[in-house]
Amino acid sequence: MKILYAIQATGNGHLSRARDIVPILQKKGEVDILVSGTEADIELPFDIAYRFKGLSFIFGKKGGVDLLKTYKKSRLKRLMAEIKSLPVENYHIVISDFEPVSSWACYFKNKKCISLSHQAGVISKASPQPKHTDLLGRAILRHYAPASVRYGFHFKPYAEHIFTPVIRKQVRETVPANEGHYTVYLPAYSDQKIAKILNRCKGVKWEVFSKRIEKPYTIRDIHFFPINNEAFIKSMASSAGVLCGAGFETPAEALYLGKKLMVIPMKHQYEQHCNAAALEEMGVPVLKKLKSKKLERIISWICASTTIQVDYPDNTEKIIDQVLSHHREEIQKEAFTRADVSANTFRSLTLKKILSRLAGQHR
Repeated sequence: MKILYAIQATGNGHLSRARDIVPILQKKGEVDILVSGTEADIELPFDIAYRFKGLSFIFGKKGGVDLLKTYKKSRLKRLMAEIKSLPVENYHIVISDFEPVSSWACYFKNKKCISLSHQAGVISKASPQPKHTDLLGRAILRHYAPASVRYGFHFKPYAEHIFTPVIRKQVRETVPANEGHYTVYLPAYSDQKIAKILNRCKGVKWEVFSKRIEKPYTIRDIHFFPINNEAFIKSMASSAGVLCGAGFETPAEALYLGKKLMVIPMKHQYEQHCNAAALEEMGVPVLKKLKSKKLERIISWICASTTIQVDYPDNTEKIIDQVLSHHREEIQKEAFTRADVSANTFRSLTLKKILSRLAGQHR
C-alpha cells in the first residue's frame, strides 16, 4: 500500500507530531512524505519526497500573524502549479495534516483525502469555541486544506472522531523536574517586547526560545536561545512553568509534563483562540496580549502552584490503525465524487478571497 503523508510546516507543531506518526505509517505501507510551508524551525529525520512553498501564514512581531505580509507572499500561480504537479493518483491513501497542496490536488483529481490534524478537531461543533464569532477564521480552517473526511486531535476527546494529543516519544521518555526557571515560546512577539515585560518580574529566571536569533544571549534574568528541539524539550521538562502561544503541541506537552501553563493566543489566528477557549475551560490562565498591564496576572501565575491534571495515553498507533481500517478498502475501490472545478475557477475560489479580505482588514 502506497501512502502519501502531507504535513503543513507553518510553525513546528505539525512536524513534531509527524516524528511519531511517520514510523507508524511506515509499518503499514510504503510512505512518501510531503512538507509545505516556510515558517518551521525544525527538520524531520526522514527522507522528504516533496517540498513545496505551499501557503504559509507569516508570524509578525506584535503578537500575531502578519496578514499583510502573508498576503504579499502568497503566490497563487505557484501554488496552483504545485497542486497540478502532485501525482496523488499514484497513492492508495492520502493523509493530510492541514496541508493545502495535497488537499487541493486530491480535490481536483477526485481523490479521497483524509484529514488527520488538530484543525479537524477545532472545527468540530463538539469542541469549545471562543466567545467572539469569527466567520472568516472558521472559513479558513474549513477551506485552507479541504478533506473528504476529518479526524482530529484536541486537548480532550470532545467527540468520537477527536483524539487526545500525540505526545512525542522524546517527551514521554523525559523525566520532569523543577529547576526554577520558566520556559517561553512566543514566536509572534519580538525579543525586545518579551524582555521589556518579563524583566519586570523581579527574581524570576526565564528561558526564551526565539525564531529570530542564531546564538544565545542574556538580558538580566532572561536567557534567549535559538530554536532547537532537544534544548526546548529539556528546558520545558525542567521548568517551573511554560508561557507560550495558544498553539496545540507545546501546551499539550506542557500539560502532559505536569507544568503550570499560561497561554497568549496570536492575533488574527482563530485556531489559537479556539485552543485558548478549550484551555481556559480546563483551568489554564489565558492572556489576550503580552503587555505591561497584564504583569500582575503573570506574577500571580508565577506565585500559584496549581497544575492541570490530564490523561494523554500513548495510543498513536491505535489511532492510525483505526483511520486506515475505516478507509483502506473504500479508498482503493471507490472514487470520491464531487462537482468538477476547473483550474481557472480555482483563481476565484476561497483562498484568494480569504487572503484579500485578510489584507484589507490588516490595513
